[in-house]
Amino acid sequence: MSKPDSHSSTHTSLFQPIHALGGELKNRCVLAPLTRARAGESRVPNELMGTYYEQRAHAGFLISEATVISEEAIGWVDSPGIYTDEMTEGWQQITRRVHEKGSKMVLQLWHCGRASHSDFHDGKRPFSASEVKIDGDHIHTPKGKKDYEIPRAMEISDIKRTVEDYKQAALRAKQANFDGVEIHAANGYLLNQFLDGRSNQRTDDYGGTLENRFRFLGEVVDAVLSVWEPENVGVRLSPNGAFNDMGCDDYRQIFTYTATQLNMRKVGYLHVMDGLGFGFHERGEPMTLDEFRQHYDGLIVGNCGYTKETAEAAVAQNLADFIAFGRPFITNPDLPERFKHNWPLAPFDDMSHWYGGGAEGYTDYPEYQESHTNK
Repeated sequence: MSKPDSHSSTHTSLFQPIHALGGELKNRCVLAPLTRARAGESRVPNELMGTYYEQRAHAGFLISEATVISEEAIGWVDSPGIYTDEMTEGWQQITRRVHEKGSKMVLQLWHCGRASHSDFHDGKRPFSASEVKIDGDHIHTPKGKKDYEIPRAMEISDIKRTVEDYKQAALRAKQANFDGVEIHAANGYLLNQFLDGRSNQRTDDYGGTLENRFRFLGEVVDAVLSVWEPENVGVRLSPNGAFNDMGCDDYRQIFTYTATQLNMRKVGYLHVMDGLGFGFHERGEPMTLDEFRQHYDGLIVGNCGYTKETAEAAVAQNLADFIAFGRPFITNPDLPERFKHNWPLAPFDDMSHWYGGGAEGYTDYPEYQESHTNK
């Protein structure tokens, strides 16, 4: 991937094409990964999900909803997976529909770690970096709403097996004809749990120093890079996030170190949740996209709470190369077209049907018809 030249950055628009993921993308709008829980108990991607993604193929590229890499990775009811042949074939049908609409799509690789429950794992507690539970929240399991549990600390053998699970998921993503993969290291899930100094209290090679806390993510990235070219790999980070009980005092140091290490590996893009709409740990000043620009040479995706105006400003000022949109993309499947033509947005404040169920609140949001505009 290549960034726009800095001298032309002031002229860059949200709707200007850009080379990324091995080809030219039609705009800088990205569908953010949104857990919609429509895969059912089988976790096999289905035709309804294909309709949802096809509707939103107005984006330059789409990031799939978080997709578990193994049975051990599960922590959400009815979320999809990528660890069986049937799952791989299900995703193939979806990427085909997106490609036919002229967009690209990457698969977000997910392991929930301690943000899970023994109800998902035949009574066995989930893994994490250390035996530190998520405080002050609950989880929805197949058996109802439960308190989070004290997780099991991963043994070295567990870590090595999980790295291999990421590699196999990356291989399956290629078989499913995705254009790349995004490693989910944000929002308090497993890889984030190793980065964070509160959830990671290990004293071995995977805990303590910045280098050690990054080690697991680094091994996962290296494994994925053995499958995909660097320009087809992204990593998602949430330096300011408090979701799933994240936030450590040296957050700026660990995420700066992480950005530097990912830059050395020439990872194609960083997906940075710089906005504070998903919660802020308040352990200092929020990290900004500009800080990541100083340590990372690849493409940057900004995310969380952006409007058309703030997105345009971030791209024009070369703070970001793309902006990912979540909630507004749910109720506005043609969001980039609405932005481009200044068409009104459908409201996105009713979340009652966003998780689980069928077409309602999922694929039943209409596009804005050009015939409705005043001419």
